[in-house]
Amino acid sequence: MPWFKKTKKPITTPAKDKASRVPEGLWVKCPDCGQILYNKDLVTNQNVCPKCAHHFRISAADRLRLLFDGEWTEHDRALESTDPLQFVDTKPYKARLKSSAAATGLKDAIIVGSGTIDGLPAIVCSFEYEFIGGSMGVVVGEKITRAIERAIETRVPIVIVSCSGGARMMEGARSLMQMAKICGALARLDRAHLPYVSVLTDPTTGGVTASFAMLGDLNIAEPKALIGFAGPRVIEQTIRQKLPEGFQRSEFLLEKGMVDLVVDRREMKAVIAKALRFMGAQPAAVEAPPVTIMAEG
Repeated sequence: MPWFKKTKKPITTPAKDKASRVPEGLWVKCPDCGQILYNKDLVTNQNVCPKCAHHFRISAADRLRLLFDGEWTEHDRALESTDPLQFVDTKPYKARLKSSAAATGLKDAIIVGSGTIDGLPAIVCSFEYEFIGGSMGVVVGEKITRAIERAIETRVPIVIVSCSGGARMMEGARSLMQMAKICGALARLDRAHLPYVSVLTDPTTGGVTASFAMLGDLNIAEPKALIGFAGPRVIEQTIRQKLPEGFQRSEFLLEKGMVDLVVDRREMKAVIAKALRFMGAQPAAVEAPPVTIMAEG
């Protein structure tokens, strides 16, 4: 006869509706090194992991805040797609546009702004990946083209920060036409002898890579960014061969001569400003104070 009797205690779990003691969004785990990072410290470090330098994806607005000196002016904010093909797949295109606009506060996948980069007047186009994967449709193409034309008119350089899955399939051939349209505008910019700096971030793929993203006077990539036309899996299935380590990453493209520089985000603004000065960009003119002339007598 046993001296002690075992009693089975039921396994209890915390109530689902019980509030967590740790508020959500305070901490984030680095996908590369697994380090747990305090969110405010990560933002202060420009969303770059302080341990392994993994570059977290950031919004288009945050990108502009990092590049411009202070206040900047947004252009063509009101442009939005009209769903020219009445596209319906698993979800109507109009519904996707509406949900993306609600999630990002934008009308489409790009923000165009003008301001100064280290004192140099410039126009910057920044892609928003959270808007249908940063895909390029008619609105994106039109906004970039207008930005280039504005750069020519005002005689300032242009910077395009790409973060895109490519041309937007819901707009069919109309989205593909933007590739030629933007390249034509860049040719006019080149004839005007104005600088164009292309910044490629993770990911930059498809029709964006196949057109303006690789046409910069200087092509700069962030570390370990995925850059290519088709994805690695598609290429492997097509050629039936294993791709080399790091294929389509920034460092691989730098080695093969496809990009000019791989630059840490924390140094990006200084590098762009230095490049623009080398290419002839001039500081913003400072208006002289009015001179008062006193009449004699």
